[in-house]
Amino acid sequence: MGRADERRARQRGGRRAAPRGRSTETDTTTAPSRAESVATAEAEPETAPATGGRAAARRGAKKSGKGAKGKAGKKDKSFIRRLFTWKKILGTFLGLIVVVLGAFVWLYVSTPIPEGNPDADLQSNVYEYDNGAILARDGEVNRENVELAKIPIEVQHTFVAAENKSFYNDVGVDFKGTTRGVLNTLMGKGAQGGSTITQQYVKNYYLTQEQTVTRKLKELVISLKLDREKDKDYILAGYINTSYYGRGAYGIQAAAQAYYRVDAEKLTVPQGAYLAALLQAPSQYDWTSASDTGKKLVTARWNYVLDNMVGQDWLDKSKRDTMTFEEPKEPKAAPGKEGQIGYLVDAANTELAKQLVAQGVADDYESGMALVRRGGWNIELNIDKKKQKALETSVKDQLTSKLDKKKRSVDGDVQAGAVSVNPKTGAVEAMYGGAGYTEHYTNNATRTDYQPASTFKPVILAAAFDEAAKTQDGDPITANTLYDGTSKRPVVGSDIGFAPENEDDQDYGDVTVQTALNKSINSVFAQMGVDVGMPEVLKVAANLGMDTADLKAVPAQTLGTMGASPLQMAGVYATLDNHGKQVTPALIKSAENSAHPTFKHTDPIGEQVISREAADSVTSVLTGVVDDGTARKSVRDNPLRKGQKVAGKTGTSDNNKSAWFTGYTPDLVTSVGLFGESAKAPHPQVPLTGATNGLTSDAGRVNGGGFPAQIWAAYTFGVSTKVTKFDLDTDQGAAVQTASPSPSSSPSASSSPSSSPSASSSPSSSPSASSSPSTSSKPSSSASSTPTGDTSSEPSTDDPSTGSEDPEDPLFGQ
Repeated sequence: MGRADERRARQRGGRRAAPRGRSTETDTTTAPSRAESVATAEAEPETAPATGGRAAARRGAKKSGKGAKGKAGKKDKSFIRRLFTWKKILGTFLGLIVVVLGAFVWLYVSTPIPEGNPDADLQSNVYEYDNGAILARDGEVNRENVELAKIPIEVQHTFVAAENKSFYNDVGVDFKGTTRGVLNTLMGKGAQGGSTITQQYVKNYYLTQEQTVTRKLKELVISLKLDREKDKDYILAGYINTSYYGRGAYGIQAAAQAYYRVDAEKLTVPQGAYLAALLQAPSQYDWTSASDTGKKLVTARWNYVLDNMVGQDWLDKSKRDTMTFEEPKEPKAAPGKEGQIGYLVDAANTELAKQLVAQGVADDYESGMALVRRGGWNIELNIDKKKQKALETSVKDQLTSKLDKKKRSVDGDVQAGAVSVNPKTGAVEAMYGGAGYTEHYTNNATRTDYQPASTFKPVILAAAFDEAAKTQDGDPITANTLYDGTSKRPVVGSDIGFAPENEDDQDYGDVTVQTALNKSINSVFAQMGVDVGMPEVLKVAANLGMDTADLKAVPAQTLGTMGASPLQMAGVYATLDNHGKQVTPALIKSAENSAHPTFKHTDPIGEQVISREAADSVTSVLTGVVDDGTARKSVRDNPLRKGQKVAGKTGTSDNNKSAWFTGYTPDLVTSVGLFGESAKAPHPQVPLTGATNGLTSDAGRVNGGGFPAQIWAAYTFGVSTKVTKFDLDTDQGAAVQTASPSPSSSPSASSSPSSSPSASSSPSSSPSASSSPSTSSKPSSSASSTPTGDTSSEPSTDDPSTGSEDPEDPLFGQ
């Protein structure tokens, strides 16, 4: 058979052709046909060769199974591939791009550059007392546009370096920042994302401050159009002439006058850098009112501006190295805001701006303030005209009329602030900000840079009661718990060593908590703070209304070393007066503007932040401070008192830089603070000692039981003549005690308080008393042991008609 025949045979039969040289016939007779082989395999499966037969069968079964699955998998994969082919994905992506571009083109074509917001459109704000009487009108815009050519080029560059280094080269829009801002708005994250100078100018001059996707898209389109139609100088001039710089100043000319008393054309580079830095947060960065943190931030931004100028070759590095920060001048009040009017107007504006942020109308405080200053608001305050007048009169009669800075320079350093709050509604019914807005710009009623001192001690007691805290010996802390009142006694149980000195370094020995608060004993409350746990104390302080966000939970805080304002402390004590339901002082009753939602502060009363029993127990104990403690002369024995029930606490800070009295009746809470502030710039804190030539003590120290308590009493007893009792849910404290047996103490404490100061008493030997809470303890004989009930107090031996107190009284003035 030839090769061609063999090839054809293979094709026809599918069998292997015989090798060359072998007989075809032999192969045909010896090899079974294909059909015979198949039949044999089917009929005799067990006769398969042993070698590899079963293994081959298994492999065949597996291949058969895999084949079935493989077909199903191919089916599924082919469906997914048909559904998501790269052509379809690419086509969808390109389609979306076309849609977005088309929408943007339509938006660009259909959105014109609108008319600007001229000064003529700005309206006045009207401020009213709670009875509708006009308090003030405010709204004249402090702005004077200045040509860019008159502003030194280096000063122009400070603004570009601060806000938008690529300003001269960009297209007017930061697409990345704008996209981020739109996404954040859609997700409800507020205003985040960068904006160019062009975008900020468009927002300030053509649009509003509202945070919506529509406004952001309009800002984007108008910025692109404006950048094409106007040159960069036009946009920069518009930006620096319309921006708000704080202190009521709009535009660089007004800002230059407000901060440096010069015209814009005479600004230096360091001055310009400060004004440029200021735009980021005018209120926070105003040097004269900024906190330490604010000063650090604005200084860092000032350096950032100058360094950017060097990086852009706009400022020679050698000149940059010689530049120093120039502090701005003291602020001057605007005309028409004399007396208390300016304080009330500014405080109302601040509260409204914060409310606009809370409502989502503005994205941050600065944009909220811009909306307020744009005008058109009718703002009704909670200020009661009669109480406001009475508070001003009380400060004048009890303090300022006795100051004579010509005779005593220290008298010129005395600043007073006060706030009066209705505990049932949260309404701020009176506010005293200082000698006068045009004379002293800072509002003493809202400033938070002075220590509240011992007026913080009731907060520690509230935490002890609310947390059901125990002493180091494991005994519950109550009004009758015994503590060691030895001065400079180290606290026990703290990782941080602390041994505070009592006022005048006086030792008291073992005293009850009631007596310790009456006499304002530092060593007792330092130990109590550790017993309660300082984190818990600060938590309760925050719940009551204090700002504790950046405070460290250390024992020193028990002495009230943090900053606080009369407004804050009035809110804290109002919450105690309101049985533990949080009271947020509200200056504004309502605010209306046709362009914005009406704001009504109808219910500043919040949730229960401490238990009623804890709050009422603190109130009960605080009645003892008035009737048998540091305020007994000024308050308890005040001839104006007609039986009104009073709870309160005095406070005198370290080095006598501040003195306080915060007290309340069932219907009115008032906090009065005196602050030592140097009359000379930059107005550091200074002692009050020696003011009025020692009218309140031979030592000349101004204590909380002196002028602050006198101001409080003259005001409160003049306007709160209704005699009501505290509705207290408690069985401890001075307000409910009728007897004064000695407390029975645990074995680790002395059986009776020492009649002389004990220097060897340890904190662990001052356990709580096991006597019934309905009985008071007998204070140690080292101090006055007058009973502390509301009606059972013995008359004071001091003559209430005299104008001074007994300086040798250990309770005097603390």
